[in-house]
Amino acid sequence: MRKYLMAGNWKMNLTPSESREFAKQLVSSIKDLPNDVLAMIAPTFAALQAVGEVIKGSEIKLGAQNINENESGAYTGEISANMLLDLGVEYVIIGHSERRHIYKENDELINKKVLFALKKGLKPILCVGELLEEREKGITNDVVKNQVINGLKGVDASEMKNVVIAYEPVWAIGTGKVATPEIAEEVHALIRKTVVDLYNKEIADNLTIQYGGSVKDDNVDGLMGMANIDGALVGGASLKADSFKRIVKFEK
Repeated sequence: MRKYLMAGNWKMNLTPSESREFAKQLVSSIKDLPNDVLAMIAPTFAALQAVGEVIKGSEIKLGAQNINENESGAYTGEISANMLLDLGVEYVIIGHSERRHIYKENDELINKKVLFALKKGLKPILCVGELLEEREKGITNDVVKNQVINGLKGVDASEMKNVVIAYEPVWAIGTGKVATPEIAEEVHALIRKTVVDLYNKEIADNLTIQYGGSVKDDNVDGLMGMANIDGALVGGASLKADSFKRIVKFEK
């Protein structure tokens, strides 16, 4: 049975000392989660060690916001899988829309990162989603389906138990706009059907598919009430302790 993954992406916010104090608040408030709900936070690289020390032994998992697709070497400004593993990281966000559109990461690079993360024992959160102009052109399904297919290229069926997919409509990230539960559900169902076609129904049924796009404490319940939405990838609201606690402890 698949689980809900409620994840906070802190992006480029909070210093290491601020992150440590905020993580302490979250540890004290996010506990006694149902068996089918997992919580994760992804601070900046600079704060991973501080946050990891605070949440160790708690119900909150540690995630990273990116990864390099190489073992090691002359890659200035990058971070390796071994560095993340040494800090206790379990999940890594790959292909976030900001990486795709600001830093021009393409499907081929994102796929390399997914494959390398799996090889090293990390759990990739593969992000997919369309731009506003792509939705207006009516090509959302084509864009998202291609991103899923290309992102999972070469991923063995046995590895899919460690993969999470996050649907994040780019037009709804940080804008205050949010896809209605029905709009989000339609794309989530498409993603699950694509995984059925790539692998099989059992793998697709067990796949966690998150929604990311201005998730807040006042809309999370409706989103999580959809049949194919299995969690949230949260930006701004994950930087407020009360809001993130309410999101993690959503009501079905």
